[in-house]
Amino acid sequence: MLHIPGLYIASSTGRGRGVFTAEHLSPGDLIELCPIVKITKKDLMHIDQTILYEYYFLWEEDPYTACLALGYGSLYNHSTTPNAIVIMDYGDDMIKIQSIEELSVDTEIRIDYTGGTKDIVELWF
Repeated sequence: MLHIPGLYIASSTGRGRGVFTAEHLSPGDLIELCPIVKITKKDLMHIDQTILYEYYFLWEEDPYTACLALGYGSLYNHSTTPNAIVIMDYGDDMIKIQSIEELSVDTEIRIDYTGGTKDIVELWF
């Protein structure tokens, strides 16, 4: 299983597409295991000039500086009050998405793009 059976993509008001759950989730439930494609610093300079700029995660494993999350991974929307967290699994080259609160059916799953870093004042969108 790479994701819960009830995960789906739908329109998110004012945000384009988003990832939603069709089943109840509890805090700590694993939502998705996202395989990744690692990106070097050199390649990232080129990606920053494309639409993919909006979809990658930072990945701190020399010589890589970023990654694209496969599955639904790069489609989760941002929130300063997220209901899920991103866990970087460097050992298995995966990104894990895990719930941090109760989620009811048809709730959009949102993550904090800043990783909780409060010194980032403005995001690119």
